[in-house]
Amino acid sequence: MFGSSASVTQIYLVRHGEPDYGRVDEQGLPGAAADSAPLTAAGVKQAEALADLLSGIGATYLVSSPYTRALQSAAIIGHRLALGVRVDYDLRDWLPDNTGRRGVADVRAAQAEFTAYAGEWPDGIERRWEPRSRLRERALAALARHTALTSGPVLAITHSAVIEALTGATGTAHGGHEYYRYDPAE
Repeated sequence: MFGSSASVTQIYLVRHGEPDYGRVDEQGLPGAAADSAPLTAAGVKQAEALADLLSGIGATYLVSSPYTRALQSAAIIGHRLALGVRVDYDLRDWLPDNTGRRGVADVRAAQAEFTAYAGEWPDGIERRWEPRSRLRERALAALARHTALTSGPVLAITHSAVIEALTGATGTAHGGHEYYRYDPAE
């Protein structure tokens, strides 16, 4: 039976395993290509350990960010828990440049500015980076779509910025997770 829109859903927001950006850098693919970085061997182990840890929660649904590091983590976890993997673009990582032409220096500058302004644009000044409030809105929209399709706990494989925007928790480790109660009425 599908969950009603008025019910609270348990969500485990999972940060993907450790990514291997070295492979992307070796191929000379800076900037947006970093989104295709696979997991390191340690990242694979983190995903396997997390699947074992979460095996007892009775998850009924798994949704992932489209980025490779999250998809690979989701595939490992989904396989171990016998859950299919659904993908939602709105669970992607924070966007440091909404023009799609970001380079490493641009990303670092946007990250510094994001931190300096506590995640929100200065009053009256629009920036190229995505403010935390928009990140939260799109992540909540994704959770609304997916929690409507199940009545049990949900695993959402995503990124630290998404987890922080939803829960306020900072420093979620690779392969770590945060518990989140999704209430569509809030």
